[in-house]
Amino acid sequence: MLRSHARSGARSSGTSGQGRGSLTPRNPLSFVAHAVTGPQLQSQLAATEHTPTTTASASSPSAPGLGLRRRDVLLALLPFLGLSTGAGAPAPARADEVPETLPVPVIRPELTPDQRKYDPAVIERFGGLDKPWVPDVVGRAWGNRGNARSRQGKLQEALDDYNTAIAICPWSVDPVLNRGVALEALGRFEEAVSDYRAVLAAAPNDPAGWNNLGNASGGLGRWEEAVEYYGRAAQLSPTYAFAVANRAVALFEVGRTEEAIREMRSLLRRYPDFADMRAALTGALWSIGKEGEAESQWERVDDPRYRDFAWLRFNRRWPPKLYKSLDAFLQLKSLPAL
Repeated sequence: MLRSHARSGARSSGTSGQGRGSLTPRNPLSFVAHAVTGPQLQSQLAATEHTPTTTASASSPSAPGLGLRRRDVLLALLPFLGLSTGAGAPAPARADEVPETLPVPVIRPELTPDQRKYDPAVIERFGGLDKPWVPDVVGRAWGNRGNARSRQGKLQEALDDYNTAIAICPWSVDPVLNRGVALEALGRFEEAVSDYRAVLAAAPNDPAGWNNLGNASGGLGRWEEAVEYYGRAAQLSPTYAFAVANRAVALFEVGRTEEAIREMRSLLRRYPDFADMRAALTGALWSIGKEGEAESQWERVDDPRYRDFAWLRFNRRWPPKLYKSLDAFLQLKSLPAL
């Protein structure tokens, strides 16, 4: 099923906001706010722009983070910015004074450092220190290295890193959520369910937790439960397209075909290039005898993976009824022949 992307950093267990079909990456190494001015202020404020509001997709739950937040910086700097209203506040500028024109900033996301390159150095350099900030900073590095290893397919090594991050940062839901994704990839669905339930116990309004709980439940064949969990995710974050898509294919599996097709059409009106939903709608329409419309939908699917039965079943993990329907379409078979 469609998952939320791995979340970086060690976030507190409070609720969070989603921007994660994707989840917004967190500022990896944030510290407590200090009063800064000039270039320091500019760089601190720029860094905090990456603090999440809420993966994988569309949007994720908002939560207070342990790191530096833009609001915290601004509050800490009110006296330095001339916004204090108490005694000693600077006198207002004269009407004839022309304020200095600030240069227009140019933000270049492509210059963001590759975090994977310095996480091992953080672990090596700071892991043995006895400082109060070490668990937060080093725990993030362990979790982020686990994310990198998971993307490389090194799932057991990723699990080891997540386990360390969880031990170092018992307040953070992110390494637990990400460990659940790795467990799913290994087919260890019951353990993944346990991890996602732990996430939701700490952060009950986390759409990614509900979406991934639906994925793991579907892996166990519990599609009625999956429909409910995907629905919770979509309710918490209506723009979380992956959760809505997962609910649509789960609805098809449990026999709510017309409702599933309505959900698929609705998503495609908003996201016409959403290949997964276009392919799913093809299979669903074929299953009810709308062969001409199924052909029309398929013409707009430009991802060759949807021709691969094994990929649909084991990688994308569509439910059985849907991947069989699309396979029947591809082989020009009627569904009773299945």
